[in-house]
Amino acid sequence: MVPISIIIPCYQMEATLARTLESCLIQPDAAQIIVVDDGSTDRSADITRHYRQRDARVQLLQMTENGGIARARNWAAIHASEDLLAFIDADDEYRPGALAAACQYLQRYPHEASVRLDVEFAGFPRDIVEHPEFARCSAILSNTIPSSLVIRRAVYRALGGFPMGDFFRRAGCEDGAFSWALSKLFGNRRLIDARRVIMHYHPGIHAERYFRVHMGMLAPVHQEVEQALHLSRQFVADAEMAIAQLRGLSGPPGPPGPV
Repeated sequence: MVPISIIIPCYQMEATLARTLESCLIQPDAAQIIVVDDGSTDRSADITRHYRQRDARVQLLQMTENGGIARARNWAAIHASEDLLAFIDADDEYRPGALAAACQYLQRYPHEASVRLDVEFAGFPRDIVEHPEFARCSAILSNTIPSSLVIRRAVYRALGGFPMGDFFRRAGCEDGAFSWALSKLFGNRRLIDARRVIMHYHPGIHAERYFRVHMGMLAPVHQEVEQALHLSRQFVADAEMAIAQLRGLSGPPGPPGPV
């Protein structure tokens, strides 16, 4: 077993956080479960403390003010103790054995940077799940959302974490930029034999907008799309440069020669 640090960004999620934590506690591979309370004013921190009393693997990080989901994830990653990172949002949940499957894959393929888990989209509107494009769009989304991701910590750090700019925070497409960079540089494999992550629907969820835009039910805002592409390309380019610099470094120096 390769132990995993689970990272849960949380803002005003008292209604669903306990469900997410319960799904994490039943994962034997979870050595550390970090909840990042991103300036919540509800009971999210109290719920986390309650679970901390039940299980020492649960840890609470509190941000002094809301800084956005990308910053919360990146801050938690700094505090992660394990070499594998798993991300799950505070309204999603793992099925039993989810992280064991990811761990086994990464043990079997030690040169793989990450692996994705397939996602079940629970409670989404009928016109979405019955649309002929649902299977294709849900597969794309499963390759993008952070709740499906288990990644080696070194790779995550080398990519720079999730982009934290104001546009990404507002538009909620930081996961797309990160996935683009990950896929281009290292690949973006997904285990498709079972759905191991559940994304629960709630009004206003970004996934619904994604489905409706890509199914032709909702017109995209072209200026927003252009900005997303521009900033995502820049993030990918920066990640490529960082990885190239790392790969160009030499190994440990030998003994000093004569001066």
